[in-house]
Amino acid sequence: MPDSSSPPSVRRRLRQGRDRLATVLVTAGGIGVIAALLAIGVFLVVEVVPLFWPSGATQAVSPQALWLPLEGADDSVRFRWDPTATLGTDEPARISLVPLAWGTLEAAAWALLIAVPLALGAAAHSALYMSPRLRSRLKPTLELMEALPGVVIGFVAGLVLAPWVERHLADVLAMLVLLVPGLLLAGGLWSRLPPRLQQALPLGWAGLWLLPWLLLLLAASHALSPWLEAWAFGGDLRRWLEVHLGLDVAVRNAMIVGMAMGFAVMPSVYALAEDALSSVPRSLAEGAQALGATRWQTLWRVVLPAASPGIFSAVMIGAGRAVGETMIVLMASGNTALMTWNPLDGLRSLAATIAIELPEAGPEGPHYRLLLLAALLLFIFTFLVNTLAELVRSRLRRRYRRLGGGA
Repeated sequence: MPDSSSPPSVRRRLRQGRDRLATVLVTAGGIGVIAALLAIGVFLVVEVVPLFWPSGATQAVSPQALWLPLEGADDSVRFRWDPTATLGTDEPARISLVPLAWGTLEAAAWALLIAVPLALGAAAHSALYMSPRLRSRLKPTLELMEALPGVVIGFVAGLVLAPWVERHLADVLAMLVLLVPGLLLAGGLWSRLPPRLQQALPLGWAGLWLLPWLLLLLAASHALSPWLEAWAFGGDLRRWLEVHLGLDVAVRNAMIVGMAMGFAVMPSVYALAEDALSSVPRSLAEGAQALGATRWQTLWRVVLPAASPGIFSAVMIGAGRAVGETMIVLMASGNTALMTWNPLDGLRSLAATIAIELPEAGPEGPHYRLLLLAALLLFIFTFLVNTLAELVRSRLRRRYRRLGGGA
């Protein structure tokens, strides 16, 4: 390090040298990332292309076998994934990727259905209404949840949550029935409290004083679930679902995957959406409220449009994480390649299939190349999602730039 007596020109040259070195390192890192992505894509393409051309005794795989239903098969088995099955002479190969793609999208859809409303609601509350003191403690805690390994979440979901939900289906249904009305009731009761009690329970600290109310709702749902099951479902909800709706209840199913993966995706969506909402100038919201807009109107018509580029990016990043998640789906889904609309059935994703079958696939064999084809599909999907997110974010940012917002 130069001492304080060094001439200013020497110190200036040292700073410029450090700046150039940092620029070179950052540029090299960016180029390295792009080169690595291109190398991965080229490797997958090179390994997959021979799958569609015959070589020696190996027959080519037709695209129809991958995406079209089996001829003459029942509706329940029109799409089959069983590449290692022993087949007869005239029996078609069971290498359809449709149930794997269906399972991937279904798991991601359930995860986003659970994570996005909760994450965006929490982000809006913490960015706009929460007490700064509480926000400074709660926001880092929620962001640290993103560091939880997927294998830990999958382990808890598969071995703890799934058996509990199977044994307490009525409790889960009662929770779903009571949760939203209970929260609306809490808001209505708060609005009718005397001003002194409203000052003691400010909206900025609702994240804390609502916790006892949520515990009360959970206790009430547990107490009411036997009565609800006896009155509406003849005392056996699981049998009622099987008899009246034809829904089989698997221990590890799409709903469990959605809950576990939603828990894993939520912190990243929350962090990015909260940053986007926090970056909206306060003058926009204050001006809307000064013109007579309510808090809800200000949030819906002013703040959310200004922060929409960042919010859209947060949702797309969450979707990419959900599509590529492996361990949670592997441990909590049952790994059954089914194509049903029943959220209580199992599923199997592309990523979980690669993790399960790749160690047993022979190098350079058809099974090995089919798994690499699944990896290539995941790679292309993630690339397209990220590209679409960037294009839409840029367009939305240009659209709302005049408002002084955008993330």
